[in-house]
Amino acid sequence: MREESSATARSTVTAGLVLGAAGVLAFSMSLPATRIAVHDLDPWFVAFGRAVGAAALALCYLRLVRAPRPTRDQWRRLPVVALGVVVGFPLFTSLALTSQTSAHGAVVIAVLPAMTAVFAALRAHERPPLVFWLASGGGLIAVLGFLVTTGVVQGALTPADLFLLAAVVLCGLGYAEGGALARELGGARTICWALLLALPATLPITLVAVLREAPRASATGWAGFGYLTVVSMFLGFFAWYAGLAKGGIARVGQIQLAQPVLTLSWSALLLGEPVTAASIGAAVVVLGCVVLTQRTRQGLRVSFHHREGSLVAASARSGTRTPEA
Repeated sequence: MREESSATARSTVTAGLVLGAAGVLAFSMSLPATRIAVHDLDPWFVAFGRAVGAAALALCYLRLVRAPRPTRDQWRRLPVVALGVVVGFPLFTSLALTSQTSAHGAVVIAVLPAMTAVFAALRAHERPPLVFWLASGGGLIAVLGFLVTTGVVQGALTPADLFLLAAVVLCGLGYAEGGALARELGGARTICWALLLALPATLPITLVAVLREAPRASATGWAGFGYLTVVSMFLGFFAWYAGLAKGGIARVGQIQLAQPVLTLSWSALLLGEPVTAASIGAAVVVLGCVVLTQRTRQGLRVSFHHREGSLVAASARSGTRTPEA
């Protein structure tokens, strides 16, 4: 039984890592797509309009699968998810990328895995081992070193960097809370309900942005906006939240350290943005930190599966099943 349980645990974690990697791949083009969209469109429309479009898709999905409504406790936790990933991150990255390149933003956003791990400890009761924190801290130091060596930090951060750091904090919170909630609701339903919950805020702001300035964009601009709506705000979270729920929020969250490398590649390929040696160096360092964090298995596995066992026990008492995705 012990060997079978261990094999099942390894299979679950592996599935979580695969799903998490799929989510990171989807998100890796978010900053370049945002940069493309805000070149033609108002950043407030880009930030909130994509949430409205994704909410329409979410409503169709929930009706198609006949999803049950969240419980009272789940409704109380969903606003945290909405604040982080539906409102906070899209808004602050849209504002930042009106004046900053997506290549620069990609390296600053590399702080996100460490922030997700912090909130995983605070909100999801995960307890990563010391080596994990050292590896995550290494990624953070690499990012701060990048800001200093590229001359960004000269007495104070620029407004664009403050926007990016605010996006990181709120997104880390939304990832951790959403990953924990996905253990009960599943990844798809978690983001869908969060999108619908945020609709009373996102829809009026979108309408105001449209009335203030009618959205006009090139085909490329609308393509960027479409990607943000369908992939970054909707489908990407299906895989991402399911991965966090299966593999552990702190551990799977560290796969995001690979995102700067992917985003830098997209920025150079799609936008022709220069990728400096400092950017590449910082990206390589944080990529190495991914490898190290993925080797710190035992502490994460114990805390995560203890939490998972509690959920299974609670489900058995209530006569319900935990979601598969």
